[in-house]
Amino acid sequence: MSQATDREQSVIALLKECVDPYLDESLWSASCVDKITVDQDDIHLDLRLPFAADKYATELSGVTTSKLRALVWARHITVKVNWSVAAPSAQRNLPRVKGVKNIVAVASGKGGVGKSTTAVNLALALAWEGAAVGLLDADIYGPSQPRMLGLAGERPTTLDGKTLKPPTAFGIKMMSIGLLIDEEQPMVWRGPMVTQALNQLLLESDWGDLDYLIVDMPPGTGDIQLTLAQRVPISGAVIVTTPQDISLLDARKGLKMFQKVDVPVLGIVENMSTHLCSKCGHEEHIFGSGGGQRMADQYAVALLAELPLDIRIREQADSGKPTVVTEPESKLGRAYIEMSRRVAGRLAMVGKHSEAVIPAIVVENT
Repeated sequence: MSQATDREQSVIALLKECVDPYLDESLWSASCVDKITVDQDDIHLDLRLPFAADKYATELSGVTTSKLRALVWARHITVKVNWSVAAPSAQRNLPRVKGVKNIVAVASGKGGVGKSTTAVNLALALAWEGAAVGLLDADIYGPSQPRMLGLAGERPTTLDGKTLKPPTAFGIKMMSIGLLIDEEQPMVWRGPMVTQALNQLLLESDWGDLDYLIVDMPPGTGDIQLTLAQRVPISGAVIVTTPQDISLLDARKGLKMFQKVDVPVLGIVENMSTHLCSKCGHEEHIFGSGGGQRMADQYAVALLAELPLDIRIREQADSGKPTVVTEPESKLGRAYIEMSRRVAGRLAMVGKHSEAVIPAIVVENT
């Protein structure tokens, strides 16, 4: 690596001040700088993000270019942004699911908080950014993802009679017990049968190569949660709650469960945070306010999103075209996309500092 001159040092100094909102660190300290090239008055910067960022790359390039314009000597500035998703070190040497880099559990302490809606929009938002994404509906007793993705009545195929090929909707692969039974058939199963079904859905499905497998967990802290944590390496967990005290009480149990089994908690999503009246526009905290932030502060985790209670979210999920598919550029869609970027960014930072990456600095014609 060439010795950095004053101009290269000034570029580095600015990059140390460019804090990425999703990594919560500067581009320099987060090892996102691949290469700096200074050719007289021209700057060429290569960045590499550790999470899917097809759309965000354009935003980041513009923001970084604007920052670098503070260097009065810089005549031409080029910022190129790439991304790649890595697989973290496996917990307790647990065997990986073939082809899957990261498993993210979306969980809640109780039902009715919008966990499944959050999970499907998280998966779709990651795919919107260019990631290869799968969605596992682990709620054996109450599968809802087939309907939310417009796959009700679909059946997975198999080529060898052993491995299931998940159907695809809107660019993501999805597997659910709901694809194998009639939609109205109740699952009257005891615990061992439920955990066996989960193992088959997870380990006997041909997921292909995935950057992220989102797991829509059932509510509570029972057999499914324990089985998943003991069988495969979960890269991180997202806890979904509403602001009300009863929901927060149960959400705390879910958070502590993941901590006990050494699964990183990426943060908290406060769902149904506010309600905006469709008639008069009045915004109201009908389930209380600030509960998610207080819980995040208490357990030193991130508040990933405060999502609204909006009839369109329900209507879109019921119609099989969730919000990120129907209106990704709307305020509602952007809320889920921002959430997904924070999830992916924090997931990428888990264990990042174990290996520091030194960027190349190239000096030309100076």
